Amino acid sequence: MKRTSLGLAVLAIAGLTVTAPAAASAAVSGSADPGPETCRQGYVWRVAKPSDLVCVTPATRTQVAADNAARHGRWTTGAYGPHTCVVPYVWRNAYDGDDVCVTARQRDLAAADNGQSSARKVLAKLWITKYTIGPKDNGDGTATTTSTDSIARLKLNGSHYNFGTVKLAIRWSHNDALYWHAGVTTKQASGYPGGAFGYLTGKFDCSAKGKPANAYAYAYDTMSGRFSARVPVRIGCAVL
Repeated sequence: MKRTSLGLAVLAIAGLTVTAPAAASAAVSGSADPGPETCRQGYVWRVAKPSDLVCVTPATRTQVAADNAARHGRWTTGAYGPHTCVVPYVWRNAYDGDDVCVTARQRDLAAADNGQSSARKVLAKLWITKYTIGPKDNGDGTATTTSTDSIARLKLNGSHYNFGTVKLAIRWSHNDALYWHAGVTTKQASGYPGGAFGYLTGKFDCSAKGKPANAYAYAYDTMSGRFSARVPVRIGCAVL
């Protein structure tokens, strides 16, 4: 069977268009979104200098503050100028020009934290893949298929979220009305930093040549208030 575009009025009658709750309407504006530098739960900004937004453990931030406060007593005039470190300290190098003197272990930790910072942030990445429903095994050597099996559906995928609840939604572009929504609990997945998910929406992918996107999908990290970018999709087709 073929997908057929339906008028919005017909979709509304069929119950496919859902009026957005007041809370959801307020949330979609993103006015309270804390931004891409938000650390995942359990991490905080290092602040080795005011603009240092590398995400580290609270214990590391406390140590960094202590090292900053002790820096004058660890400098001496020597081969590297007035900020040469007294033995056994070395420059921390948490950022370019960081000449605070710390133990070698703290320098190694700073380098490791730099490398892990993006994986510790709520970057709220969202992407869409497609899937089809395969034949159902009847257990007797036969399989059952339906007329919709060959039609692709939308799968929402994400990474770099907190471990907890992420709200998913698809909205019409022309009026921002809610078309579909669900909640998912993120989990750890190999190769995907932070909390990740893959959610089968059951909604048809209506994209086709000459049929531009008429809606968008997004995800909302409930723990941080962080939104993903809006990902264009095409919805509103049915199987006749």
